[in-house]
Amino acid sequence: MKNLIKYILIMLVFTGMIACDTLDPIDENRLDFDFVSSDPASAEGLLLQGYSGLVNQYSFSEAATDDAVNNQMNNGYKRIALGELNAQYNPAARWNSFERVFWMNRFLEIIEAGEIQWSRDEDINEMFNLRMKGEALALRALHHFYVLQAHAGVGTSGTLLGIPYFTEFIEADGDFNTPRLSFEASVQAIMQDFDDALALLPTDYGLNQGDVDPLYASYDYSKYEVVNGGQYDLRITGRIVKALKARLALFAASPSFLNDQGYYNMAANYAGDVLNTIGGISGLASDGVEFYTSDDDKDSAEMLWRGSQGGNSSTYEERMFPPSVNGKGEINPTHNFVMAFPMQDGYPATAANGYDEQNPYANRDPRLDKYVVLNGSSFGGGNINTGEGGGIDRLDSIPQFSTTTGYYLKKLLRPDVRINSDGTTTGKRHFNVYFRYTELFLILAEAANEVGGPDQQVNGMSARDVIAAIRDRAGITQPDNYLASITTKEAMRDLIKNERRLELSFEGHRFWDLRRWGSSLNETAKGYFYDGSNYVELPSIESRNYQPFATYMPIPNAETLKFSALEQNNGW
Repeated sequence: MKNLIKYILIMLVFTGMIACDTLDPIDENRLDFDFVSSDPASAEGLLLQGYSGLVNQYSFSEAATDDAVNNQMNNGYKRIALGELNAQYNPAARWNSFERVFWMNRFLEIIEAGEIQWSRDEDINEMFNLRMKGEALALRALHHFYVLQAHAGVGTSGTLLGIPYFTEFIEADGDFNTPRLSFEASVQAIMQDFDDALALLPTDYGLNQGDVDPLYASYDYSKYEVVNGGQYDLRITGRIVKALKARLALFAASPSFLNDQGYYNMAANYAGDVLNTIGGISGLASDGVEFYTSDDDKDSAEMLWRGSQGGNSSTYEERMFPPSVNGKGEINPTHNFVMAFPMQDGYPATAANGYDEQNPYANRDPRLDKYVVLNGSSFGGGNINTGEGGGIDRLDSIPQFSTTTGYYLKKLLRPDVRINSDGTTTGKRHFNVYFRYTELFLILAEAANEVGGPDQQVNGMSARDVIAAIRDRAGITQPDNYLASITTKEAMRDLIKNERRLELSFEGHRFWDLRRWGSSLNETAKGYFYDGSNYVELPSIESRNYQPFATYMPIPNAETLKFSALEQNNGW
C-alpha cells in the first residue's frame, strides 16, 4: 500500500489538470507540503483527485456474468468468468481506491490546519472550507465503499469482514499493517463519513436564495453563490450523498452480507427521502429507458450524478457496433438476458404466455429492441443479420469480431454514430453516469419489499408502485395484469431482481448484484441462431467457472504478503 501514496507530494503531474495557472518548477519539479498546504490551486488539486476513479457505467463487467460474452479473448472479465479469477489476477479489484482515500486524508489535514486562503473575504473563505471538507469526507467514504464492495467477505477465520478504514494520511515510511474491520463496522464507518459530509454540503449547487440549506442561510447570498453556485455542478452534493447512503445500506442488508431488516429499512428510507424531492413516483424520468441517446446540454432528469459532458466521440461504438457497420462487436448479450425480457403484456416469455421460439422477438417488452441488436435489426447505419446469409455479422463468421451469441449490444451506444469504411467517423456525445434515479427507485422497491412485502409504504411509495411505473414507462401493456397477480414478498423479489437486471443492464451492476444476492455465478451463457429456416438455441456458448467461494472477491495477494494483519478472504 506504500506505493499508493509514495509520490503524494509530486504535484506537478496534476497541476495541468487542476489549476488554471502554471506553477514554476521547484526543487526538480517537486512541490513540498508547506507549499501545497498554502497554495489554493495545489491544495484543491488534492481534493480533485477524489473525483478520479469514480465508477461509471462503462466497465462492461457483464461479460463476467450470464448477461454477456466478450468476443476479445484477452478481456479481463472474460478471463475471470472462465476460471482465472485469483488473488494475483483480478481485473475487478478496487484496492487501488485507497489511493484516493489518502489524497482525501491529506486534503483534510490541510483544511483542519486552516492555512489555505481561498478568498480574502472571510465569509467566502469560511464557506469554501466547509464545503470542501464536506466533499473530501464524502469522497473518502465513497472510495472506501468501492473497496468494501469488491473485497468484503468471509475471512479465513470464518468471520464476515470488511476493510481497513483509513481516516489519517500515512507517510510512505509509516505503518500500513492495519487489520480489516468487521463488515458492519466498515459500513458504519462509511456511513459516519457520509453523515459528516451531509452536515457540510449543500443539497444542490445553484440553489435559489429561499432554498439555501440552514448551514449557509446566514451568509450573504451573493457570497454564497461564489462558493456554492451552479458553476460547481457535477461535484458531490448532499442529495448525491443521501443516494449513496441508500446504495450502501442495500448492499449491507443483502443476503450475502448482513441480511438485516434494519439496513433494508434504512435503504428504503434514504431512497424515499431523495425521491420525495422529485415528486415520488411522478418524478420517474420519461427518458430513463434511453437516457444515453441525447446531445442535449441540459442534464437528463434521469441523471442524479454524472461526469462532465465530453465532446463528440465514437470510442464505445467502435468497440461494440457489429462488423458490417465497422465495429468490433465486442459485447454480445446472451440469450439468457434476452429471455429475461417479458412479453409485451408483462408476462414471462414462455410458450404458455404466447412466446413463439420461431418468432422470438414478436410481442416482447419494447426494451428488448432498444437494448439488443436482434437478428434483422437496423442499427448503426446498416441492417444487421446474425443468421445464415448474414455475411460478416453472422455467428462467429469472423472470430473475435462477429457475434458469439447471435446478438450485439445497443444499450449505452449512440445509434446515430457512424463509423465509415474510409476510417472517418461521425461521433456523438456520451455521459459518464455515476448514479441514475431509476437505480434509486429500484433500491426503494427492493428494500421496501424486504421490509414488508409488495405493498409496504415508504414515503408514500411501495415496491408495487415503483415497479408499475417502471414497467409502464417501458411500454408494458396496461393494465399490468401480471404485476397485479404478484401477492407475496418472494414473487415480488423475483420480479424486482428481473426489472433491475433489465433497467440497469450493461451499467456495471449485475456482476455485483449476483454476489450480494448469493445467486449462482455459474449460469452458462446461451446463444440463439437462425440457421436459414429455424431458430436454434445454442445451450453452451461459454461456461462460467467460478469457485464456490467467489461470492467474495480476494484481497490482492501482494497486500496480504506485505501486511500480516490483513486477513485474506476464505478460499483465496
